Amino acid sequence: MMGVRHATADAHAGGTVLESIGRTLTTATNGIKALADHLTSDQAFAGALVDAVELMGDGDGRVVVSGVGKSGHIGRKIAATLASTGTSAHFVHPTEASHGDLGMITAQDALVLLSWSGETAELANMLTYAKRFKVPIVSICSNRESTLARNSEIALVLPKVPEACPHGLAPTTSAMLQLAVGDALAIALLERRGFSAEDFKTFHPGGKLGAQLRLVQELAHGTGQMPLLSVGRPMSEAVIEMSAKGFGVVGITDESGKLIGVITDGDLRRHMAGDLLAQPVQEVMSRNPRVIKGDACQRRHGIHAGPQGHRAVPRRRGRRPGRHPAHSRSAARRRRLIFAFFARAQALALDGELLFQAFDTGLEHADARRVFAHLALRGQSPAPALAQRP
Repeated sequence: MMGVRHATADAHAGGTVLESIGRTLTTATNGIKALADHLTSDQAFAGALVDAVELMGDGDGRVVVSGVGKSGHIGRKIAATLASTGTSAHFVHPTEASHGDLGMITAQDALVLLSWSGETAELANMLTYAKRFKVPIVSICSNRESTLARNSEIALVLPKVPEACPHGLAPTTSAMLQLAVGDALAIALLERRGFSAEDFKTFHPGGKLGAQLRLVQELAHGTGQMPLLSVGRPMSEAVIEMSAKGFGVVGITDESGKLIGVITDGDLRRHMAGDLLAQPVQEVMSRNPRVIKGDACQRRHGIHAGPQGHRAVPRRRGRRPGRHPAHSRSAARRRRLIFAFFARAQALALDGELLFQAFDTGLEHADARRVFAHLALRGQSPAPALAQRP
């Protein structure tokens, strides 16, 4: 019976937890909706937002954000978002400001002060300092008649919404609204100055985001590593060049050095025939290959440098091929390519047994191509039927 009672109690507790979470999410959703409605119904609020964006965007100094408690935590996030999206900003704690950090604030700056009630005592010294040195204040609070709102050049007065806390004490919905307004200001400033993904990379070179925003030229290999052949050369040289450089592709240039096509492993598979290696490269190449400028963003063009894909796109330098961008290789894809060579080995009078040995010993497809080219140039006869091999 004890076990049954415990199970029942656990089930009841689980249901209560989910109900609580559901109420909190509903309260948060209603809070954001109230803020969106406030934007359209309160002209003073909408006008203050526009004024705040102009003040923060046109100033010669930085945006200094401050607040204590949960408002302080939200303020730190707002300052960080502003800084990463092109608006120079930093956070100053009110208590530290009263002990010397007021020197971090200049008359060219703009102050953004957060306090839900608008009566936070720790902000008093910052208000006095701002008035003395004529530092403009943008306040984010919920009381238009509060000390903070009345002493601000621009007051962003948010709608009063119920907290998710059942006691109405812990800042939850109110903190979320402050953060939403801060994010809205940051994105408005970003769009106002035309801040691009490439600009974002300047302030965020690390992590997954930074990796996605790398420029093509940062992933590129040196010119000496470019697998290139001029038009008119035989396919036997193309296979050897692909193997020597190890990119699985060779670029074909015309007499002036302009890139006019590429030959990939796929092109080899599509043109498997007895005379493949004697054909001129222009008969096998894919024309008008995709070319990307070196200063283009990797993410914008879908180039992935890592172990999960394979992409090789010539980087354009004027009208001629520049560097070869970084590429990645898939082990499964390498094995499929080697199998494709095996499947046509007999038709090309190659030594299928040696090719199977290359695969069995774990050689990559570039190494298999070396065997492929070597045997083709020697004109060796095929080994016993490949179909007999597992």
